[in-house]
Amino acid sequence: MYHPEGIIPAMATPFHADGSLNLPALRQQVERFIRAGVNALFTLGTNGEFYALSFAEKVEVMSTVIQQTDKRLPVWVGTGCVTTEETIALSKKAEELGADALSVITPYFGQVSQNAMIEHYKAVASSVKIPILLYNIPARTGNAITRETVAELAKVENIIGIKDSSGNFDNTLQYLEITNRKFAVIAGNDSLILSTLMAGGVGAIAGTANIFPERLVAMYQAWKAGDMKKAVELQDSVRPIRDCMKLGNPNSVVKRVANLIGEDLGPARAPFDGDYSVWDPAILRVLQQYYPELLEKQK
Repeated sequence: MYHPEGIIPAMATPFHADGSLNLPALRQQVERFIRAGVNALFTLGTNGEFYALSFAEKVEVMSTVIQQTDKRLPVWVGTGCVTTEETIALSKKAEELGADALSVITPYFGQVSQNAMIEHYKAVASSVKIPILLYNIPARTGNAITRETVAELAKVENIIGIKDSSGNFDNTLQYLEITNRKFAVIAGNDSLILSTLMAGGVGAIAGTANIFPERLVAMYQAWKAGDMKKAVELQDSVRPIRDCMKLGNPNSVVKRVANLIGEDLGPARAPFDGDYSVWDPAILRVLQQYYPELLEKQK
């Protein structure tokens, strides 16, 4: 069974100015990431604005990414929805279209007990044959996956890992401590990629890969080669752009930064598109000071 590793971009979903899907731009992003040397692709996550897409649009996006990738890399698809029924329906569709694996965020908005969460994930896992990655991001969903729940779900054959976007490194360590090494723990916070790798994690699903995929790939490769000095330098270099996330909805900020360096991603969907008159000067100052090469490539 496929297991994740390395740098996996949390792909943004490009839109036209009117908010409609820009599928040609999405195809271009697939090619961009493959050229950058990433290890897999992940579509329809938080950075993909899954929460702002209809079921039919999600199918269009996943189909486009799967077709364009054409088996050159594994494709992960985010299929978590509020209800178990809809999550199963979307997961089955992703499997039918050729997804290599699924990322399933916890149910959100409504409070869910750990027992109910276990039953939810087991039901989804039993509905498909492809691997499933749990997705923990409690600041967005209001529901955290405890280490005890992870330990229970790790017993399910096709639940093969967890992406931890809690931002709490001790939480990541707890996942690592209670699971066997066949169960993959993946960084979901881009400031903790190297720390997660050093602690026994296998890689990262990274939103900032929409901005500088080559930099993150170089960090992972340096770590694998044992060049810790270079790996630390590259990890530290992510900090200035991460500090821009406080400007607004973090994944909307990532998308705006990518647009400012010449990527055709379009706006985030309203009301998450942000106040660009405030964002742009702050972002451009950071780009000019820390990442001038990203601006240079547009010229």
